[in-house]
Amino acid sequence: MKLNKQDILKALETITVPGEGQNMIASGAVKNVITFGDEVVVDITIANPSLQAKKRTEVDIIKTIHDLVFEKAQVKVNLKVEAPAVKENPNLIKGKPIPGIKNIVAVASGKGGVGKSTVTANLAITLSKMGFKVGVLDADIYGPSIPIMFDVAHERPLSVNVDGKSKMKPVENYGVKVLSIGFFTKPDQAVVWRGPMAAKALNQMIFDAHWGELDFLLLDLPPGTGDIHLSIMQSLPITGAVVVSTPQNIALADAKKGVAMFKQDSIKVPVLGIIENMAYFTPAELPDNKYYIFGQNGAKNLAEDIDVPFLGEIPLVQSIREAGDVGHPAALQADGIIPSNFNNITKNVVEQVVLRNDTLPPTDAIQITTMAGCAAVKK
Repeated sequence: MKLNKQDILKALETITVPGEGQNMIASGAVKNVITFGDEVVVDITIANPSLQAKKRTEVDIIKTIHDLVFEKAQVKVNLKVEAPAVKENPNLIKGKPIPGIKNIVAVASGKGGVGKSTVTANLAITLSKMGFKVGVLDADIYGPSIPIMFDVAHERPLSVNVDGKSKMKPVENYGVKVLSIGFFTKPDQAVVWRGPMAAKALNQMIFDAHWGELDFLLLDLPPGTGDIHLSIMQSLPITGAVVVSTPQNIALADAKKGVAMFKQDSIKVPVLGIIENMAYFTPAELPDNKYYIFGQNGAKNLAEDIDVPFLGEIPLVQSIREAGDVGHPAALQADGIIPSNFNNITKNVVEQVVLRNDTLPPTDAIQITTMAGCAAVKK
């Protein structure tokens, strides 16, 4: 069968590039279409550098031509990525990078109880096992749990002299440097602080600490989208964010809001991807069975819907909870399904950080004021 170029162009008008509003023809993404017999070559340029967007674009083009033009057509897609020129935004200011720290990754969740701190701790352990220099800042001011998970709840940061200034030396265990508000409060003491006090405490832990050389500083953020998040993003140029969710709809709805927060024009922190925690349950006596207690593939489907990478899933396993409770994260195990899962997820996070650093400019910290509890970007 001899294919007609006009038929191909008409078919491509029915699909859009992921993350763009117009169809492929109207947006100018399709640069050229060449037909020869039953062969067709489509040259297309997109702005989204993610592997998921590129693959989805290619699959959509091939499937559409097969469905609407000729099912046996031999389709070749030449895809090129051209990121749009970044315009300077007067509402954004350059953040204050911490000397010696290469990448700052925020670990967030839309709601509490989805295992964000557990994921943060195990990501940090796995990065350290891979040979990276890692630190964790427990930014969950009102519910710090990182000291317990690293078995350093009774430790206190020491003071060190750096270039004539007194700095906090983070507590270290398992090859990971840790700072948390939990080091400065009693176990039974509630932190009852307004936003400005919490922000001041965070700034002290960020800038009055001697972190040394780090490849990754992980920020364990509080659940939700609030003042602490804005304070962090105002203080630091964050490399990217990882969002943790469980599969059920109520958690996914909040996770979607978390992703939306980072993507706001006034914030623009790249979302490295979504991790699904408590994905399924496998009883020890039935190792081949999977029970999807909270739903199946919820976070994976959400990642596809909002066009962010899916970084992997973590099963609901009793030993993960027990390991965190006794301050010996599950990723410390020499082998087994749990450290293997965290290893795969961590590799995906590192790949996304490398891709983000190769294709996007450095993140700026945002300039924000708070009025009556609401954040407003300075005009």
